[in-house]
Amino acid sequence: MKFFVDTADVDEIREINDIGLLDGVTTNPSLIMKSGRDIMEVTKEICDIVDGPVSAEVTATDYDGMIKEAAVLEKIAKNICIKLPLTLDGLKACKTLTGRGMKVNVTLCFSANQALLAAKAGATFISPFIGRLDDLGVDGMELIEEIRVIYDNYDFKTEILAASIRSADHVKQAAIIGADVATIPPAVIKSLAKHALTDKGLDAFLADWAKTGQKIE
Repeated sequence: MKFFVDTADVDEIREINDIGLLDGVTTNPSLIMKSGRDIMEVTKEICDIVDGPVSAEVTATDYDGMIKEAAVLEKIAKNICIKLPLTLDGLKACKTLTGRGMKVNVTLCFSANQALLAAKAGATFISPFIGRLDDLGVDGMELIEEIRVIYDNYDFKTEILAASIRSADHVKQAAIIGADVATIPPAVIKSLAKHALTDKGLDAFLADWAKTGQKIE
C-alpha cells in the first residue's frame, strides 16, 4: 500500500520523506489555510520535496471554473494531481482532464455508487472518507470493501485512496481490505512504528549492552 501524507506542513512532509516512507501528498483548502501560506508557493515547495503525486484541490464548483483552475495548478509542477469534488461537474471535469493525460484525485466520496462513477470518469484516485463516515455511526471500512469488490469486478484502474484516516487501526484495516493508497496525518504515520513491547525490548537490550562495557566503533 502506498503512503501519502495528508498535510500542507512542509516540515512534516520533509521529515517523513527523509525516512523513506512517502509516496505522495494530499492537500486541500483547509490544510492550505492551516499552513497560513500562499497556495501556489507552498504547493510548489511540496512538489519539490516529494517525487510522487501531490494533490492540489480546485475551489471552483462549476465545470468551467474547475477546468480553468486546473490549468493554473497543473503549471506548478509535473507531479501535480488535480483534486476534484465528487459532483456531476467534478466528474465531467475529471473526464476532460484525464483525457488530457492529467492525474485526477476525485475526493469526498461517501458511497460505492459515487466511486463507480469516478472510475467511469477515468479518475486516477478515488478518495473515500473513512473517518467522516465513522463519525455518523457508519463503518467507513465497509465502503472501502465495496469499492474494492466493484473495481476488481470490472478491472477499473482507478486506485482506492483511503482518506480521512484517524488511527493506526484505520491504516491496518485499509491495508487488509486492499486499498491501493492511504493518505495519513503525520502523527498517525509516526504512530505506526510504535509498540510497547518494542520499547520494552529495546530498553532491555540497551541495559544488557551497557553491562558489557563494549562499544561498536
